[in-house]
Amino acid sequence: MTQVHQFRDSQAQAGDPLLSIRHLSISLPPGADRKLALDDVSFDLHAGEILCVVGESGSGKSLTAGALLGLLPDGVRVAGGQVLWNDSAQQGPENLLTLPGETLRSLRGRRIGMIFQEPMSALNPLHTIGSQLEEVFRVHTTLRRAEIDAKVLELLLAVNIPDPARTLRAYPHELSGGQRQRIMIAMALALEPALLIADEPTTALDVTTQAQILHLIHDLQRRKGTAVLFITHDFGVVAEIADRVVVMQRGRLVENGAAESVLNQPAHAYTQSLIAAVPSMVPPAPRVISAPASEQATDTPPALDIRGLSKTYRQRGWFNRNAQPTQALAEVSLTLPAGATLGIVGESGSGKSTLARLILGLLEPDTGDLLVAGKSLVQGRSAQRSLRRERARKIQMVFQDPYSSLNPRHKVGDIVAQGPLEQGVPRKQALAKARELFELVGLDPNALHRFPHEFSGGQRQRVGLARALALEPDILLADEPVSALDVSVQAQVLALLARLREQLGLSILFITHDLRVAAQVCDRIAVMKDGRVVEQGASADLFSAPSHPYTQALLSAVPGRHWKQFAADLAA
Repeated sequence: MTQVHQFRDSQAQAGDPLLSIRHLSISLPPGADRKLALDDVSFDLHAGEILCVVGESGSGKSLTAGALLGLLPDGVRVAGGQVLWNDSAQQGPENLLTLPGETLRSLRGRRIGMIFQEPMSALNPLHTIGSQLEEVFRVHTTLRRAEIDAKVLELLLAVNIPDPARTLRAYPHELSGGQRQRIMIAMALALEPALLIADEPTTALDVTTQAQILHLIHDLQRRKGTAVLFITHDFGVVAEIADRVVVMQRGRLVENGAAESVLNQPAHAYTQSLIAAVPSMVPPAPRVISAPASEQATDTPPALDIRGLSKTYRQRGWFNRNAQPTQALAEVSLTLPAGATLGIVGESGSGKSTLARLILGLLEPDTGDLLVAGKSLVQGRSAQRSLRRERARKIQMVFQDPYSSLNPRHKVGDIVAQGPLEQGVPRKQALAKARELFELVGLDPNALHRFPHEFSGGQRQRVGLARALALEPDILLADEPVSALDVSVQAQVLALLARLREQLGLSILFITHDLRVAAQVCDRIAVMKDGRVVEQGASADLFSAPSHPYTQALLSAVPGRHWKQFAADLAA
């Protein structure tokens, strides 16, 4: 075939499946938006096969994986069906749903590996990365210490972790979101399991690392005949690696077939709508940018002016006295015009999130200046404190990791209303605004009384977006704002941002690793590498004729890039 990757001979599997899900139903606790999270779902997965499960947030994809491993949340239980495990190491299939806890625990990690969606909640914050990686080998193997150390180092190199020796001593909070996800992938691949369950494993990764991880999973599949259950909302990834595709909608399986057929000739209307929502890599025609009416003047300053910004991290403490400093930013200069969207792209660790923290005032720069509407924000600690409330009104942020940025003890309605309440808005009015924002970002307005843990990962990200929009800021600093969303909701949220930008004169600094999204929403794009801006320009120019080798490498690594024209044609 020409539009999707060439399928491997393993697609047509012979013999019994390694994993067989039969009429699986999972019930939700009382008060949920529906009775069943999964409703009579059946599909097979053979050894050596990659099966991608796609669908909107809340469709039941992650709960399917949780049921296989006995890791369903409190209040969620299996209501019926079987999950038959037919490993070559045993005689005859076993129902994973009825195995004793000890037996199931011995399978997890050893024969069934799992890459979780949110690494910050899956990694132990009290243990170093090295000790958590070593634990996999200590529990499931008889390897000696030196052999374990060699294996751990090999794993870190395989998933492209910079400075492995320092990473082994680090704690999870000291790594970027993409680096934490790579650690989770390394742990899942450590024992080369017979089945690898990957729940959105590349969501937080830049495209070059994403390509390396997909290649790593492919390599394991080819060498060991590993079966892969790959849960994703990224159709580019599906086009890159899938043998077969299962499409789920609100707990029901609506389409199941070969990837070539599902991607190029989708039969179900829901599948067609998902594929139509995939952003094109071709930027739209440049738009005319105008400042808000109140600011239209010949001398109107840019919304954000970044001048020669530098930041160096230095290790503190007795044991780090000889550690080398890390330069996170080096002489970064950027301009965000009023009413425009400036995209910041680059690999994990390139300095994108550090730049965001400096803009928000969470960090202080070593050198350089930040001007919002011509007014400097770098004025010393005392002045920073006096400007904090004003800064909050002008700049709001959508964080990359919604789970760690939402207070688990507060209801989401209170979280969204918190900003307006602190600015003096009456509680009734603030909650009414929260309901309106919930509807705008695709959430049920009646869910204001729920807590963050009662939402899926994509739904939590939408809560974070609603919170950022609550104060109607002048500048929205969006750090991977749609990375956890499925493509249909992603399209809705991006359309919402575009509408708000036009209506309110909103200026957006859009940090992303998704070049498809950047192509569609950004007027200009700056490419960062190792704390420096290596290329910047209009989106159309940068995508059509990138000049820097690093930018060229990023564009060539986009998954499913050979399939993108079909998705664009279908959307048109």
